[in-house]
Amino acid sequence: MAKNKSSYVCQNCGAHFGKWSGQCSDCGEWNCLVEAPNVSLPHHKSTAKSKAVTPARAQNYSGTQSAVMPLNAVSVTLDTRLPTGISEFDRVLGGGLVAGSVVLIGGDPGIGKSTILLQTATNMARADSLAGSALYVTGEESLAQVAMRAKRLDLPADRLRVLAETNVETICAALTQEQPAIAIIDSIQTIYTDAIQSAPGGVSQIRESAAMLTRYAKQTGTALFLVGHVTKEGTLAGPRVLEHMVDTVLYFEGQSDSRFRMIRAVKNRFGAVNELGIFGMTDMGLKEVANPSAIFLSRYDKPVAGSIVMVSREGTRPLLVEVQALVDDSQAQPRRMALGLDYQRLSMLLAVMHRHGGIHTSGQDVYVNVVGGVKVLETGSDLAVLLACASSIKEKALPSSLAVFGEVGLSGEIRPVPNGQERLKEAIKHGFTHAIVPKANAPSRNTPPFNGITIIAVDRLDDAIQSAFDIDT
Repeated sequence: MAKNKSSYVCQNCGAHFGKWSGQCSDCGEWNCLVEAPNVSLPHHKSTAKSKAVTPARAQNYSGTQSAVMPLNAVSVTLDTRLPTGISEFDRVLGGGLVAGSVVLIGGDPGIGKSTILLQTATNMARADSLAGSALYVTGEESLAQVAMRAKRLDLPADRLRVLAETNVETICAALTQEQPAIAIIDSIQTIYTDAIQSAPGGVSQIRESAAMLTRYAKQTGTALFLVGHVTKEGTLAGPRVLEHMVDTVLYFEGQSDSRFRMIRAVKNRFGAVNELGIFGMTDMGLKEVANPSAIFLSRYDKPVAGSIVMVSREGTRPLLVEVQALVDDSQAQPRRMALGLDYQRLSMLLAVMHRHGGIHTSGQDVYVNVVGGVKVLETGSDLAVLLACASSIKEKALPSSLAVFGEVGLSGEIRPVPNGQERLKEAIKHGFTHAIVPKANAPSRNTPPFNGITIIAVDRLDDAIQSAFDIDT
């Protein structure tokens, strides 16, 4: 006998509970449990004469029978990369789309998700290698709205196939009939399946719809894009399992009122994680930026206090970004604010600067900003943050020809960071003549191209601060 009983599903992680509570005990989110009625829960009775049930032989996502075999007996083929026609987008994807891969892309409303995917779809539809094999499925907009966007962006839409549908069974049937090399689902939150009696956008609907689409992609080799909404915290809406099901997760960074957009790969089974693609938003859509380092550098008539250039590394590419700091007397409780950096790490670094650099910020407000809206996730920004704060406190400008990088430890030591010489080459390419770097990252010989820059190798924070202010501006 089966007994119908209501259960409660967490809208954040998808966990099931027998009764409602204010907080999900699995993920810790509050007010996220939603009732899912008419769930059949089997009523078990323990019996001594229980029969063993042999499970049916199941197929995996690729459509083949599951079987145990030695790892060296598995046939391996090179990934077939499909170019999107946008080099910065190919960089984030790891060199292009992989056949049969599923890519989940999320971002704030109006930031450019549909725009870049429509540009990609029209480019790939006209590629001779794909023979016009691209399908754009819209669940949020009408076909007329999609056509209007393509016309406004002046995109060649003569070969792109489009479909307005939200039922996943109908979408899979259309995909089977069209057999496209690339398909775009905009968005996964609007898709539903008839197998589940709940509204679109719920945990169960998103999970099952994404599973069906992923299974189709793996079985047929179709490269699939899924557009996802984000919450007010900036994370992808829906169950967390959605990110585990797909091969690649991309996030749009930047503000909708900024003219620059950044796409970061936070998960990629076929490329580097934290790879960054940089675009400029124009009237004709998203255009890739040829020289990303130049857009984050502000050129002043004369050096200003509280500003310094850091050599970061995003994915496989070094990137020059400007770090600005403002330290001022606090009128009440001192504040710490970091834009583009980790707030908790900023508080720790200020304590290190007090103890090992002799510069204190107690009773002062500290504001740190990474210019251009880029988010710096690596610890190589530590030294730049502290030198910018020291420059603001002393009201003394650092040289505009100076570039720095390095991690700062709790004992005041300057730790090395990965790919130090590549960072130095990026600084030299943009005309910087001085660099303060960790001693372990300094090149062993003063040979080209490093003979064109004065490298100051340091191993302590106080030495780095002293060296920075000893350079003539």
